[in-house]
Amino acid sequence: MAPNPKPASDWQDLLRMADGSSLVVERVRFVEKQISVEGQFVLPELARLSMEDQVFITAFVRAHGSIKEMEQVFGVSYPTIKARLNRIGGLLQFVDTNPSPSRADVLDRLKGGEISAEEAIRALEALK
Repeated sequence: MAPNPKPASDWQDLLRMADGSSLVVERVRFVEKQISVEGQFVLPELARLSMEDQVFITAFVRAHGSIKEMEQVFGVSYPTIKARLNRIGGLLQFVDTNPSPSRADVLDRLKGGEISAEEAIRALEALK
């Protein structure tokens, strides 16, 4: 039987010890596969938030984004919830899942035969 991963309290203790400092994970172990990998692994943005902010975001997701429900859970006002969401949002990098194509993207698609010359011209004109 494989050992259980460390409980959440260990992760919380680690975040408290770091006190906002950067953390780098240097070893990852896949328990079920009995594989360990060493290197430098940067934690995902959400894992880099303070424990309090992680709890807040978890509550927000569980409340399905309902600020009214968050007001009740935390016993604070709408502006307080909004301010905290804005502050946390400012800490997170936005990932555009559908970015506008660049000139290089259009030319790469043309070169790869994905689009015709006419389609490339229209796409390049649309970028202006």
